Amino acid sequence: MASLLSSSSSTISRLTLLRKPSLHYSIKTLQKFHGHRKLSKLILPFLRASTNYVPFSSRPKAQTANSFGQDEELVVLGIETSCDDTAAAVVRSSGEILSQVVSSQAELLVRYGGVAPKMAEEAHSLVIDQVVQEALDKANVTEEDLSAVAVTIGPGLSLCLRVGVRKARKLAGAYALPIVGVHHMEAHALVARLVEKQLQFPFMALLVSGGHNLLILAHDLGHYIQLGTTIDDAIGEAYDKTAKWLGLDMRKSGGPAVEELAREGDENSIGFKVPMKQHKDCNFSYAGLKTQVGLAIESKNIDASIPIASASSEDRRARADIAASFQRVAVLHLEDKCERAIEWALKIEPCIKYLVVSGGVASNQYVRSRLNKIVEKKGLQLVCPPPSLCTDNGVMIAWTGIEHFRMGRYDPPPAACEPEDALLDLRPRWPLGEEYAEGKSEARSLKTARLHPSLTSLIQASIQQQP
Repeated sequence: MASLLSSSSSTISRLTLLRKPSLHYSIKTLQKFHGHRKLSKLILPFLRASTNYVPFSSRPKAQTANSFGQDEELVVLGIETSCDDTAAAVVRSSGEILSQVVSSQAELLVRYGGVAPKMAEEAHSLVIDQVVQEALDKANVTEEDLSAVAVTIGPGLSLCLRVGVRKARKLAGAYALPIVGVHHMEAHALVARLVEKQLQFPFMALLVSGGHNLLILAHDLGHYIQLGTTIDDAIGEAYDKTAKWLGLDMRKSGGPAVEELAREGDENSIGFKVPMKQHKDCNFSYAGLKTQVGLAIESKNIDASIPIASASSEDRRARADIAASFQRVAVLHLEDKCERAIEWALKIEPCIKYLVVSGGVASNQYVRSRLNKIVEKKGLQLVCPPPSLCTDNGVMIAWTGIEHFRMGRYDPPPAACEPEDALLDLRPRWPLGEEYAEGKSEARSLKTARLHPSLTSLIQASIQQQP
């Protein structure tokens, strides 16, 4: 573990734990009464040289939230560029969303039939300044009103992550703001705590998006057990490919397009096989279902180059039947794994009351309704953020930044003149939690994906190092 922790260390954009949080609050209080920039010049040399800041991988146990004095209201800017949406938001620690701005790359998705990393990076670069400024303007705040900047550092596409991290560090450096590196999937889970005030740890979460399927038991902030994960393709990827092959309008993205067409079809018309029925674990696989859909489309002689709007009534019905049959089986796979995961989680934490379902696919009403039946059967309550907070957004990043900031997990302000070619700590493949022993998979993809120590292992290692 020591070698893993040391290899993950970087001087750029790490989560960091603050020994004496009162120092930061003293500085922020002084900043309110004196010129921010002027004070920054006086205080930052001391702040950066202070031994108060210790790298996350070697820092003992974090300060508790209470030591921060939660009466002090935080205002945090969140920046998200992990995939194909450029997003920013400003959120108060009270949970008030001051602004939310998202710039979609829908046209690029249509043009390239999915996410093209280099094109996505360029699109992020073109709009990132505008999106962040609009978020500040809509919130009626300036950079000097902010307590910190939170930004996604992984998992995601490295080219896209880089754009958001560079922007966050440039802004934080210019205005002497602490910076919080955020785990994208943790943010999907924690945003539910912003909208559902009763949601306390421990709880379960199913995170379903274009690139990830993840079942976790959330013990505490930064402490997660991975009950199941994607071993090849995620459900969102399967929805997108099915939509593309059926000639649907990708500007809506694959999930909504398939769900809409599926309402016209017979979900029992095609006998797709539910993936991994023989595996008694909680992992997900959608590659085989994608293959089944492709073969069904081929057998029906469906031409994806003909848009659904131009299809004959017979052709449209055939496409609707495939969409409905695919959706039924795709969600059955979720149901099977969720039911088993709930049983496992209740063995570990019998007091669990909630299952959070979040991520882009959680916007799907069919998915919500089917999962709600499973959750009720197990005596739990389903918590789903509103659709605007299920898809990638800046609010979830800002809120997760607030949660960790309260615990003292953040970096000091970057250098105001940081070079453009500075090495950035980006974590394209970054596990959230440690695998549950009963659910360990020998899938090769799971092994090669672990390029960074999990967020949980980093935090738990730092706690264990406490004298």
